[in-house]
Amino acid sequence: MDFHLEFDPIPFESKISLQDPVLLMGSCFTEHVYKYLDDYKFDALQNPNGILFNPKSISNALENYISSKRINTDELFFRNGIWNHWQFHSSLSHSEIDIAAHNMNQQINRTHFFLRDAKWLILTFGSAFVYELENGETVANCHKEPSAMFLRRMLSVDEIVELYSTTIKSILDFNRTIKFIFTVSPVRHLKEGFVENNRSKSTLLLAIEKLTTLFESCNYFPSYELVIDDLRDYRFYAEDMVHPNYLATKYVWDKFSMACIEGKTRQVFKELELINNAIKHRPMHPDSEEHRKFRSKTYNAIVDLANRFPKMDFSSELEFFKD
Repeated sequence: MDFHLEFDPIPFESKISLQDPVLLMGSCFTEHVYKYLDDYKFDALQNPNGILFNPKSISNALENYISSKRINTDELFFRNGIWNHWQFHSSLSHSEIDIAAHNMNQQINRTHFFLRDAKWLILTFGSAFVYELENGETVANCHKEPSAMFLRRMLSVDEIVELYSTTIKSILDFNRTIKFIFTVSPVRHLKEGFVENNRSKSTLLLAIEKLTTLFESCNYFPSYELVIDDLRDYRFYAEDMVHPNYLATKYVWDKFSMACIEGKTRQVFKELELINNAIKHRPMHPDSEEHRKFRSKTYNAIVDLANRFPKMDFSSELEFFKD
């Protein structure tokens, strides 16, 4: 008797290669995907503005990267001893205003050049709800300010489609070869309410479906469905019952890898895993001849990988196994 209906996403026609620069933006679920890409030494950059939950803030950030918008100090506001910006996560805030603005401009400048050469842009939408200031500006982060400061509303499907029709065209004018992967985060935004969270996720799914029909370069990966409908169990959530746990994120990564990453690259994953496991290995007899042979064999395997993939940095691994 089966107690689990497994879901295998349809493989992409064009898949990610180890040589492809990948920019990831969106909700905190983005961090889990980035961690795997980083472990496998992809040229990947994630959330330059910090975590972004709603589509409008992600779009605003992308437009700023393209134009190399400069953040001026008069755009920042001072709260609780630090200078913040409504479009950036507090991780980029600072007690000194000039340093805060410098940190933000550095991220914009870095991402401008990365986006120009990126082959893939992975966007993870978390919520269709936005929080707006009195002047109508949508904030990316509320910085723990009182809720009375903001108007909360949910974006419509048409709003998101219209917004991203413009943003996607801007990006394609900037980088003609880039491809997009949209996904919806399985993190449950229950602070909005149970019913409201489901409506929000549905809005995101419908908007993405329209975008993938409008733009050939846009793809959809069903991370939301894999957790909500495939795993479908609270044992795959963390203690807060909101965030997927390690088992869930690993399951989604495995499905993502099969559907979206080319076979040759997945073969390299196995070689990298052997090296990572070798680093974690703690020998009982480190001075033995057997262990010296093991270290030499691993060192040579790293040299081989470094020669095959000169853009990948193996300096720390080579140093670890150097005699």
